[in-house]
Amino acid sequence: MFTGIIEEVGRLKEIQSKDRGKRIEILAHEILTDVELGDSIAVNGICLTVSQLAHQSFTADVMQETLDRTALAKLTSGDRVNLERAMAANGRFGGHIVSGHIDGVGTIQRIRPDGMAQRYTIRANPSILKYVIEKGSIAIDGISLTVTEVTAQTFSVSIIPHTQEQTNLSDRAVGDPVNLEVDIVGKYIEKFINQDKTGPTKMNQDFLQIHGFMG
Repeated sequence: MFTGIIEEVGRLKEIQSKDRGKRIEILAHEILTDVELGDSIAVNGICLTVSQLAHQSFTADVMQETLDRTALAKLTSGDRVNLERAMAANGRFGGHIVSGHIDGVGTIQRIRPDGMAQRYTIRANPSILKYVIEKGSIAIDGISLTVTEVTAQTFSVSIIPHTQEQTNLSDRAVGDPVNLEVDIVGKYIEKFINQDKTGPTKMNQDFLQIHGFMG
C-alpha cells in the first residue's frame, strides 16, 4: 500500500526487453537507504518489486500486462520518474489509499495557470471517470491529488508549487500520457452495491436510503 506522497524523483537509467516484458533500472538515492530485495516501490504509481539492488539504483521486472495497462512502455532512458516506498505501518498517512495498481492511462489535455498553482486537465476513459468525483482523490503518476472539476470526458486537478518541485509533473506537456489510479474505496462500494446478495442485509440504493445514506 502507498499514500501518493512522492519521496523522490528518480531517473530511468536503462530499459531492456525481456521475455515479453521489460527490465528497468532506475537511479535513486533517498529511497534506497532501507530498501531490500523483494520490496515494493511505486514507479510513476506502478507497484513494482525490487529484483536487484546496486549502490545508486534498483532494478525491477515489468510483465506485459503492466506494460499494456500503463504508460511505462513510453518511458525512455533519462526520463524522470516518481518514486515512493510502500507505506510503513508506523508512518504518517499524508495522502490517500493508493494500491499501485493502475486503472488506466489518461492524456493531459490542457495546462493553465490557476493562481499560484497550475491546473492540469486530464482526458480519461468513461470507465475511469465514473469513479472520479469533485473534491475526491486520484493518483496521477503515483501523486495523490484532489479533483477540482469533472466533466463527461475530463477531470482537473490544481498543482501547488511544492508538488511541481517534488515530482516529475513539471516535465509533463499537453498530449503526454499519465498513469491513473482512482480511489479504491469507490470501487469497493460499487461492488458491494451491485453484487447479488440475499437476505435482509442486501446492500442496494433502497438499503442506503432507508438508513440515511442517501437524500
